[in-house]
Amino acid sequence: MPTSTSLWLETAPPIPTDSFEWDGHYDTIVVGAGLTGLATALMLARSGMHVLVLEARTVGAVTTGNTTGKVSLLQGTTFSSIRRHASEATLCAYVDGNTAGQGWLLDFLEEQRVPYEVRDAVTYATTLDGLDKLDAELAAARIAGLAATEERTTELPFGVEGALTLAGQAQVHPLKVLAALAAEFRRLGGRIVEGERVTDVSAAKPAVVTSTSGTARADQVVIATGTPILDRGLYFAKVEPTRSYVTAFRVPGEVPQGMYISADSPTRSLRTATAADGSTLLLVGGNGHPAGRADSPAEKLADLTAWAERTFPGAERTHWWAAQDYRSANRIPFVGWLPRGRGRVYLATGYDKWGMTNAVASALSLTADLTGETLEWARVMHHRVTRPVDIASGVAINAGVGKAAVTDWAAAQTAPELGEAPVAEGTGTVGRRGRTPVAVSTVDGTTCALTAVCSHLGGVVRWNDAELSWDCPLHGSRFAPDGTVLEGPATQPLSPAPAPAPAVQSEETTA
Repeated sequence: MPTSTSLWLETAPPIPTDSFEWDGHYDTIVVGAGLTGLATALMLARSGMHVLVLEARTVGAVTTGNTTGKVSLLQGTTFSSIRRHASEATLCAYVDGNTAGQGWLLDFLEEQRVPYEVRDAVTYATTLDGLDKLDAELAAARIAGLAATEERTTELPFGVEGALTLAGQAQVHPLKVLAALAAEFRRLGGRIVEGERVTDVSAAKPAVVTSTSGTARADQVVIATGTPILDRGLYFAKVEPTRSYVTAFRVPGEVPQGMYISADSPTRSLRTATAADGSTLLLVGGNGHPAGRADSPAEKLADLTAWAERTFPGAERTHWWAAQDYRSANRIPFVGWLPRGRGRVYLATGYDKWGMTNAVASALSLTADLTGETLEWARVMHHRVTRPVDIASGVAINAGVGKAAVTDWAAAQTAPELGEAPVAEGTGTVGRRGRTPVAVSTVDGTTCALTAVCSHLGGVVRWNDAELSWDCPLHGSRFAPDGTVLEGPATQPLSPAPAPAPAVQSEETTA
């Protein structure tokens, strides 16, 4: 039976971590142990800083452990999107930053003898509209100095209208990357603590970081979570959370060796990977949607699986999983100091599915900021200019948020009253108890009743029928069936539901 754990997490090497030291003082505390957090932590440790990494779950548990692991400068139609939203100087700075990030990461892997595979990256089109997108992407790539080439055929088992290829890119096992970063960081005296959810950061001098076990202090703090867990700067409203799916298949015969992604929608992404037994798997990703807003994530997954089985006859699914990414209105990541952080709190977010290069670029930028250095490409990206098209994109993002907030609260108020009866195994439903929206689910025989109100900003959560979780349609917070936080910006669990109203018993009268 296919597993819903990512191939990377299933085959991850052991990553030793440390215990929490209450009220310790550090030069820098990094919140989040994904690629951004660990790369930043290592760079700062190499500069001589004493650094602590706090991770709410486990190393790589969220986006990095569920990515496709493509370390590519060719990124679908990203460059043409940036060109529509920003200046050519900003486009070039973005590519320069990603080039620096890719170079740093591959050099590190060579240094640590961590294997990776060199592959061509290919963006392909199957429609004339997609071909127009390729033309725009090629023009933008040339402005940025990338030597992408046009192709009319590919190794894919179906015809294409055209393709762009960039040779010499790479694919990795993301958890092996994190394991190497963590080991080198700890060798230099850094500390990594898992199971410590950060709930608050005071920008005092020194900054005070509050987590599950207590507090720690630092001269500066880096928020390296998927979306910032702090509401300062309102970044939860400046990025759109998207959830997409990855499936792994055993495929008879030859499989494509390049790293592919479609210019057309719905997205189809392909690469090879190595299974635990050493055999080759084909990873197929796509079908992204705003987090918490798909009517049925299970149908999205089924559609992706069906496409792979049609395209590669005899394909047998072995794994599936999902990942969450964040996209800014102008497609440029947010990296730098956090407003109202008094110059002591920094963040990085908004990689729009291309985190294997953007995360390391962000780490380089943050390290330069924190050590007083200057990177020209980072300086250009820091001075982003909001254009009318960005405003329109931002309005569209928040219009979707507003619509979800209104319609879901209205639906909850007219939903059935829920008593103590369990729902069917593997399902969840939103009803009410009095005027309180209530979320009830049954998973593995355990029924949980929770307040269906997201602990971040009060959206009514929806049931994710693929991952069996409660997802907020406003800003992408996700919760386990028992209410535990899976992904932010929420930092607090869903509350227990109020008790159902006692049944009213009618009085019997006798004649």
